[in-house]
Amino acid sequence: MQGVERKSDKERAAAKRRRRLEAMNLQAIEGNPLDADDVAMFGREGWSDEQCRTYILSRTPAIAK
Repeated sequence: MQGVERKSDKERAAAKRRRRLEAMNLQAIEGNPLDADDVAMFGREGWSDEQCRTYILSRTPAIAK
């Protein structure tokens, strides 16, 4: 495939982290239960999207579910 650039794993991870931080910033306005320590934990421990989602949902009040 000519003309198609593939991002490195580091670039994909950085983009994923930026998107997560942007989403957290928006969610903070809406009373999101996550904080900066949670996000640092996701990155530090290399959590998958599904692991992050499960953790976030476990901390969401029952009303929001």
